[in-house]
Amino acid sequence: MFIDRAVVHVIAGAGGAGASSFRREKFVPKGGPDGGAGGTGGSVYVRADPNLATLLDYRYRMHWKAERGQHGKGKNMTGKSGADLYLPVPPGTEVHDSATGALLGELVEPGSVLLVARGGRGGRGNASFASATHQSPREWEPGQYGEERQLELVLKLIADVGLLGEPNAGKSTLLSVVSAARPKVADYPFTTLEPHLGVVGLPDHRSFVMADIPGVLEGAHAGKGLGLRFLQHVERTRLIAVLVPVDSPDPQATYDLLMREAALYSAELAAKPHIVVLTKRDLLPPASRLPTLQTHPGVPVVGISAVTGDGIRELLETLWQTLRAEAATSSRPT
Repeated sequence: MFIDRAVVHVIAGAGGAGASSFRREKFVPKGGPDGGAGGTGGSVYVRADPNLATLLDYRYRMHWKAERGQHGKGKNMTGKSGADLYLPVPPGTEVHDSATGALLGELVEPGSVLLVARGGRGGRGNASFASATHQSPREWEPGQYGEERQLELVLKLIADVGLLGEPNAGKSTLLSVVSAARPKVADYPFTTLEPHLGVVGLPDHRSFVMADIPGVLEGAHAGKGLGLRFLQHVERTRLIAVLVPVDSPDPQATYDLLMREAALYSAELAAKPHIVVLTKRDLLPPASRLPTLQTHPGVPVVGISAVTGDGIRELLETLWQTLRAEAATSSRPT
């Protein structure tokens, strides 16, 4: 089951209390205070784990608590600090404060770590209060409580190419042809109910990752259909492939609709480089020309048939060359 959103409640460990103790030892009269400090409570971290692809674990367990610090003891012994708690998430996960909606951070690189709740400080024992004028203190401090907050985890898949199109535009079929991914393919709308990733292999040991998301309808940016929920997964892609079926009643209107919905959802998404893929080329009569679209200047247009394989090699090379050009002109890490 693919889960891309989860809400968890995290509590960092409380610090241990300081001890109030006096040294009691034979032949050592008036040994003085020797109460140790309490240990620090464990903190809660979120860590990107490349072995995970979904937030499923957090659907069945919402509450997470780090270990508390142990109390201080006599003989100036400091209590043991609580163990830190690490919550593994897939790379590409954003962490938000559920109460305020503020973005606490995002974990893109595998192994990256984000502190989300700091453990409480341990209290001081009475040995810390001794002075020349106060030689027998009985004061001690309780440990501080750890931070507590509710987090919203939002997974945005990391891929090089994202497929954007209306239902039954041929996205799943294309992904199944060019990669080892096996998304569900059928002749009814919204066959794809969750995103799929596939690694596309090219000659000379070249490869890139392609993401298929559910179809986008008009009004998807406002919650219509499944588009709003899954458009987040093309936000992290470097390149968007806009799929327009050649048997569409108005291919130009379909292209304009998809670009408009992307812009209404996110200006950053609409600004990403894209190419246009005219799918279902096999449905055209023999010797027929591909529909002519008015696109942004310099946007490649490739016609393909995922059923017969026509145009697939040209499409993959176009995607690869566009990705290389985007990486050369972009200042952000890829």
